[in-house]
Amino acid sequence: MLIDDILSKFIGTGPRSYYSFETFILNLLKFHLESQNKVLAINDNHRIPGDAIADDGFDDIVGKTIIEIKLNLDRIPPRIFIEEFFTKLNRAEIIPDIKNLLIINGRPISERTQTRLISELSNLSPQIKIIIWGPEELNTIVARHRKEANRIANNLFSLRLENVVSREVRNWEEEREERISLLIESYKKRQFSTFLGAGVSSSAGMPDWNTLLNSLFVSYLTKEFNSTETISDNDIKQIVYRLNDVDEPSALMAARYLRKGLTKEDTEEQTFIDIISDNLYKLRNTERDISSKLIKSISNLCMPTQTGARVKSVVTYNFDDLLERELNSKSIRHHSIYKENELSDPDELPIYHVHGFLPEDKTKYTSLEKSTLVFSEEGYHLIYSDAYHWSNLVQLYNLRENNCLMIGLSMTDPNLRRLLDISARNMEQARHFAFMRRLTLEEFCYTTDKGTSEKKQLIGNLKAAEQFLKRHHKLNEEIMKELGVAIIWFTSFDEIPEILNRVNNE
Repeated sequence: MLIDDILSKFIGTGPRSYYSFETFILNLLKFHLESQNKVLAINDNHRIPGDAIADDGFDDIVGKTIIEIKLNLDRIPPRIFIEEFFTKLNRAEIIPDIKNLLIINGRPISERTQTRLISELSNLSPQIKIIIWGPEELNTIVARHRKEANRIANNLFSLRLENVVSREVRNWEEEREERISLLIESYKKRQFSTFLGAGVSSSAGMPDWNTLLNSLFVSYLTKEFNSTETISDNDIKQIVYRLNDVDEPSALMAARYLRKGLTKEDTEEQTFIDIISDNLYKLRNTERDISSKLIKSISNLCMPTQTGARVKSVVTYNFDDLLERELNSKSIRHHSIYKENELSDPDELPIYHVHGFLPEDKTKYTSLEKSTLVFSEEGYHLIYSDAYHWSNLVQLYNLRENNCLMIGLSMTDPNLRRLLDISARNMEQARHFAFMRRLTLEEFCYTTDKGTSEKKQLIGNLKAAEQFLKRHHKLNEEIMKELGVAIIWFTSFDEIPEILNRVNNE
C-alpha cells in the first residue's frame, strides 16, 4: 500500500515515531483541505481535544470536525482514550458546534477496538458522529497527493519545527500553565516519581561539580607539594583556576585524573571516598539554609496522605543526604538505597542514590563501602556499559512505570537520555516532565563588566536574537518530547518550589 511505503521511512516505536506520524498527517491534511479552499487549524492547546480542527469539514464530512491522530489505537486501552478525550472535551467551549470526531490511526485497527470506541463514544456524546480512518482511507489521500506526500515524508523534522514555531501565538508562560495542569493530574494518579539532580543540592549551598573539582585539585596539589615550602595555598589555588581556564578538561576526565592522584596503589578505595565526602560538606555555603525552599517543597510532595503516598519513589544523582534530613524532620518514613539487593518496606519511601551515597554522618548507615560511586570515568563507564547494573534497572523501571518529574537536572547526561529513549518505546506522547531554565533576551544579549558593573550589549539585532531564542527553546522542546519528556520552563530558580507547592496543594 502507498501509505506503508511512506510510513516505513520513519515508523518505529515511541514518541519519535508518533510525532513523525502526526507531522506527516497534519501537513498532508492541511494540503488536502487547501485544495478544497478549506482551512485546517492545528491545535496547540493540549488541554482541549484533538490535534486539529476542520471548521467546515472536508470531503464528505460535513460540519466542524475534531481530528484526533493516533499511531496505534490497539496499544491504548479504549477506556483511557475515551476518558482523556471527554475530560478535554468538557473543558472546551466548542462542544455545541462539534459535529464529528475523526480518529486517524496509522495501523490497521481491530474490529473489536473500533466497535467499542464507536459505541462508547456515541453513547457519551450522541450528537457527535464518530469516524475512524486507518491505512485504507489514508491511501486514498496519499494517492491524490503523491508528490506532496513524498515531500512531507522527506522533510518531517523541519516541517515539525516549522509548525510549532509558526503556530506559537501564546506566550510561553501560558503553555507552561497547561503543562503544570498536566503535571498536577499526573501527581494525583499516584504513579509518580521524582528524579533529582545537582540543582536541588545547590539550592542548599552544596558545591557544584566544578567547585568540587577545584577543591579536589587543591587537595591533590597540596598533597604533592606538601614538602615544598615555597608553594603556598594561594599559589596552589592560582594554579588550579588557571589550569581550568586554559585546559578546560572534561569533568569526568578531570575526576579520573584526581582519582589517580589522590590515591596510591597501596591505599584503599575508602581514601578517595573520604576526601570527596570531606570536601563536599566543607564547601557548602553556610549562608544558605540547609533546608532550602526547594528541598522543603520536594519533601512536601512526599508527604503521605490518608489514602497513601503519591510519590512512589525518589531517584537522586546526588551524593548528599540533605533530602533524608528534611524527611526525618517531618517524620516521613523513607529508606536510602545505594547498593544492589536493598529493598524498602511497603510503608517507606525508597530514595535511590544511583550514583552513590556520601552522607555527612556515616554512622547512621551501613555498608556504604558497597555503594557504586559514579564520580570519575571508571564509575560512569561501569554503569553505562552494564545494562543490568542495579542503578540502570531502577531508573528504567521508574521511567517505564511512573510519571516522572526531573528537578535540578540539565538533561544532558548520556546515560539518562539513553534510558529515557528505551523507556519511551512503549509510549506515544510525553509522560514525564523536566524543569529547565529558559534563557532570557536580557541575559543572552547583554553582559555586565565585573570590574565596572557596566552593562554591555553583545548582540546588536535584538529582534533577530529574540527569534533565535524562540526557535532554540522550541527545538529543545521537540527534542525532549522524542524522549518522552515535556519541558516546564523557568527563568528564576525561585519559581520551582512555588510550582511544586501548587502541585502539592491542588
